[in-house]
Amino acid sequence: MLQLQSAFGIVALLAIAWALGENRRAVSLRQAALGLVVTILTAVVLLKVPTVARAFGAINDAVGAISSASRAGTSFVFGYVGGGALPFDLKAPGADFVLAFQALPIVLVMSVLTTLLFYWRVLPPLVRGMAWLLERTLGVGGAVGLSTAANVFLGMVEAPLFIRPYLAQMTRSELFLVMTGGMAGIAGTVLVLYATLLAPLIPDAAAHFVIASVLGAPAAILISLIMVPETSKQLTGGTLGDPDTQATSTMDAIVKGTSAGLELLMNIVALLLVLVALVHLANAILSLLPAIGGADISLQRLLGLVMAPVCWLMGLPWSEAVTAGSLMGTKTVLNELIAYVELAKLDTTAIDPRARLIMLYAMCGFANFASLGIMIGGLGTMAPTRRDEINALGLKSIVSGTLTTCLMGAIVGLLT
Repeated sequence: MLQLQSAFGIVALLAIAWALGENRRAVSLRQAALGLVVTILTAVVLLKVPTVARAFGAINDAVGAISSASRAGTSFVFGYVGGGALPFDLKAPGADFVLAFQALPIVLVMSVLTTLLFYWRVLPPLVRGMAWLLERTLGVGGAVGLSTAANVFLGMVEAPLFIRPYLAQMTRSELFLVMTGGMAGIAGTVLVLYATLLAPLIPDAAAHFVIASVLGAPAAILISLIMVPETSKQLTGGTLGDPDTQATSTMDAIVKGTSAGLELLMNIVALLLVLVALVHLANAILSLLPAIGGADISLQRLLGLVMAPVCWLMGLPWSEAVTAGSLMGTKTVLNELIAYVELAKLDTTAIDPRARLIMLYAMCGFANFASLGIMIGGLGTMAPTRRDEINALGLKSIVSGTLTTCLMGAIVGLLT
């Protein structure tokens, strides 16, 4: 029954995207149907074909190696605070874990690895191969396909750097697709961090995060073309060159990757501190209102009620939908890291293993208000002549990004 519920949810989520879109009569049913078929087939291949599943399972070993390497660095620099041997007996299990000094520094290591792999020309062929597949199967322009494929590995601002010269020439639909691709995925720099947080709870968590990143490409194209269909002639097709890495040597790539990672790390730490404080403050204000159902009103409870129907559509039983809805609301208003931290704290009585897996996919995207500011600032700088249009599409891109990740969650619910 839950799988049938997920199947109904897939149709309902696409209907919501259509209802919230613009120029609905211009939506190509053929292209939408093809996009849905490609997205589902991609999910089936990645999740159900044994050989492919084993190959993605090997990613967990790579993530484990990266985590161990990061822990070696934090232990050396920060001592027992960074995960080294404790100079005292541990009285409370888990009390020795310090998020800022043990888990978050993985972002630094991943930033350097990503920069090195681009400088060594390892990632560009993979990105271009995915772009070619997206062009041939879904009919998107070369620039859009390249940016969407790059979102598998990079963030919402880094990926469009691949196609910076083409942004000004894009149609409104293509521009929205670029924004949706950014909102519907996560960067490789934080993928390992999230996988580390959920590894104790979800088997092969790292593999699922990678699959979610790959699956997000066709799903983002499907949702964006339903919400803002193409009505103009595309001017950004054809073969595109690789981006300039701006690194002159391997050591230079390491230094620049570290600097970029440090900026990202500090932003993550600062945002976590401020956003958690603001949520606590908001809950303190809401607690002044009369209690409902024997419990104080909180931001999480309110968001849970709003997003619970969406979680039900993904295939969760209603008894777990409110809890899951609270996570989706936290992810949308704050960010996905806080939502994943909250998910890691929940026990199996609140949300079962199948629901955890669905939520992993449903929250695997940057669609939140803080990210919107980053995207508008980045794209507006790259394409100043399109700044007004980028601003106008901003809130719509949060909706499209959220619908995309929820669609992935529903598809996973259908297959599990």
